[in-house]
Amino acid sequence: MEPTLGITTSIFDLFKVGPGPSSSHTIGPMKATLDFWHRLHDLPEPLLDRASAVEIHLFGSLSATGKGHGTDRAVVAGLLGWTPETCDPSAFSALLKRPEDRYSLQVRGRVIPLSAADIHFERGQHPFPFSNTLILRLLARDGVLWEEEYYSIGGGFIHRKGEESVLLSGVLPYPYTTMNELKRLLHTHNRTLPDVILANEMALTGCSRKEIYQRIDRIFSFMHRAVRRGLRTKGTLPGFIKLERKAPLLYRKAQACANTSDSFLIFLNAYCLAASEENAAGHVVVTAPTSGASGVIPGVSYLLKEHYHHPKQKLREGLMAAAAVGFLVKHNASISGAEMGCMGEVGTAAAMAAAMLTHCAGYSIKAVEAAAEIAIEHHLGMTCDPIGGYVQIPCIERNAMGAVKAYNAYLLASSGDQILQKISLDQVIRVMRATGQDMSKKYKETSEAGLALSSTEC
Repeated sequence: MEPTLGITTSIFDLFKVGPGPSSSHTIGPMKATLDFWHRLHDLPEPLLDRASAVEIHLFGSLSATGKGHGTDRAVVAGLLGWTPETCDPSAFSALLKRPEDRYSLQVRGRVIPLSAADIHFERGQHPFPFSNTLILRLLARDGVLWEEEYYSIGGGFIHRKGEESVLLSGVLPYPYTTMNELKRLLHTHNRTLPDVILANEMALTGCSRKEIYQRIDRIFSFMHRAVRRGLRTKGTLPGFIKLERKAPLLYRKAQACANTSDSFLIFLNAYCLAASEENAAGHVVVTAPTSGASGVIPGVSYLLKEHYHHPKQKLREGLMAAAAVGFLVKHNASISGAEMGCMGEVGTAAAMAAAMLTHCAGYSIKAVEAAAEIAIEHHLGMTCDPIGGYVQIPCIERNAMGAVKAYNAYLLASSGDQILQKISLDQVIRVMRATGQDMSKKYKETSEAGLALSSTEC
């Protein structure tokens, strides 16, 4: 019998650096158009000589809430050759500020004009296999020269139609697709959870142990920079909501009552709000596993670092435990708000953070699983209904609430006997998938129902 290929997602695909406010609407489309731009460079000369324009068609929630999520800016940035990891957030925010703004797409010495008029937000139903679909076309005056179809599938992940994923080494040393399979591997091979995740990561990326640790440290560096920026930055977030940042005020309150019993919760809330407000501002954050949920793990890990004083290695292992849970959700359900609602974003982030907390506290894989299951269970059915398509209300406070639920899930899982836990992580992920499939599309990042219809006037 052939070995199972297993989950082939990398830690560094799950945790990606890029501008906010949305991984599926900002980072994903930027990566798709960047890929398209690179492919244009491989086209034959006679084809490029006829090129006169580029056309971008956005479907699903990319169309419904793309303006508020900055999707139009993202597709322009990718076609200009910008990458999510290195683009200047200020320059990114300045794109398409005025209707008359024009840009030049450069392809092997040829210049193709680009403007907002080339971006089409296609409303209504569509026949494509994923909610968030982009169709990119290179045009001549007499028709289409080249076309690619991309899907933004959550967390900044993209898939190009007709493309197969490639595993660097051909086989993972520890293949698994469920938590039950993962637990059997740990027991059979007498390995720890970080041992297995690290070995698979080395096979996936070709990186050494030292290189992977360095890259994880870099991820934490970006996360914690976002927290620190958010704690000191005041003002109003972009968009018509005119939402004031709350993290600096909450942080000062936490400092003022540092000796009280609930101060650590106020600190945790401040840290999560800080990173989430940075995301809402379109600044650089880390998908964890999405941009919309990019306040939960940064806030929790900042608490572990600054208050619990966990060393680097403990935090690295905690992130690997979090990644294992994120992999399982992504593989067996989805981390996309357009597919699962907010339970796919903040729900998954809370489960990942609960796993991190439990592992860092020294508990077993059974406790890690129980914590992750509890966190997801109590996010089931959570809608994604942002007001105006902006990742602000309810998204920012929801990150803080997700982190608090993660902490409580860790307490519940570590305080009892995990054998008494009736629902497994695999079961709750299956329920999560079924719930997302049953949920009305109005509540999946389209701003067509729920809080999205609420007035923001006082």
